[in-house]
Amino acid sequence: MKVSIIGGGGRVGSDAAYALQLGGIVKEIALVDANADMAAGEALDLLHGSALTASQKIISGDYDVVTGSDCVVITAGLRRKPDESRLELINRNVGLFKQILDSLKGVKLGSAATVLVVSNPVDILTHLAAKSGILPESQVIGLGTVLDTCRFRSLLADRFNVGARDIQALILGEHGDSMVPIWSSATVNGIPLSSLPGYTQEEASAVFEFTKKSGAEVIRLKGGAGRAVGVSIKVVVEAMALDNGQILPVSAVQNGKMGISDVSLSLPTKVGRKGVMEIIEPAVDSAEREGLAKSAQSLKDVFAQIQ
Repeated sequence: MKVSIIGGGGRVGSDAAYALQLGGIVKEIALVDANADMAAGEALDLLHGSALTASQKIISGDYDVVTGSDCVVITAGLRRKPDESRLELINRNVGLFKQILDSLKGVKLGSAATVLVVSNPVDILTHLAAKSGILPESQVIGLGTVLDTCRFRSLLADRFNVGARDIQALILGEHGDSMVPIWSSATVNGIPLSSLPGYTQEEASAVFEFTKKSGAEVIRLKGGAGRAVGVSIKVVVEAMALDNGQILPVSAVQNGKMGISDVSLSLPTKVGRKGVMEIIEPAVDSAEREGLAKSAQSLKDVFAQIQ
């Protein structure tokens, strides 16, 4: 599988490339960035480690290196400020994103190619890309709440002193302020999360509130997030590469599940070689259903402002 990363010279793009290199499943990685020297430097640095990681071909260049890609990951964008919501980025990032889409329209991609949108606000930009005609809608997905879910599980595990990989807890809806934690199905290795010693809903809710602001906190502390985003991107790309039908909370165009349509947001989605295989309607309680409806409406209101 060939993966091209638009914005590959930046923090998120280069961390994603590194994660994919360590994964060893992707066989070719191409980096494109407005800062061509930075992309070339990242590609060379990754190439230097290939003897100890995997035998991927790693290159950089202009959009010509994207030709033949099976997956195009778009990470390019302006960085979110610590006190800025993801949706507030829209006026600063939509113009840049449209330029990227225009450039991709001139590139011959693989016959079953996909686009994975990571740039924020990811749900808005995913919908924009899906409606651009660059590929069939089902072949355009966004990272969505994969990252939020990863953060959520990791922080819950840290708080309640259990293995992070044992936590099964989802965040759905918008990758942003209206995200919805699905407490009703949260488990630890098959038992309800509430079974854990020391568990209270107040403590768990505090973990969720910290999850919501974790990205901003990382930005405040170190200038930008990258590591957890990179491994989240890796999980989605490798699910497509392996065509294994892994269920992930990626952002995709919704056409009726949970009564939600005409917007892109995250619901449990079976991911395969050509992107969305199937969107699964989760069993949720009434409060969670209401939260998802509000999340959808919030995104629709914002998307309407950029038409």
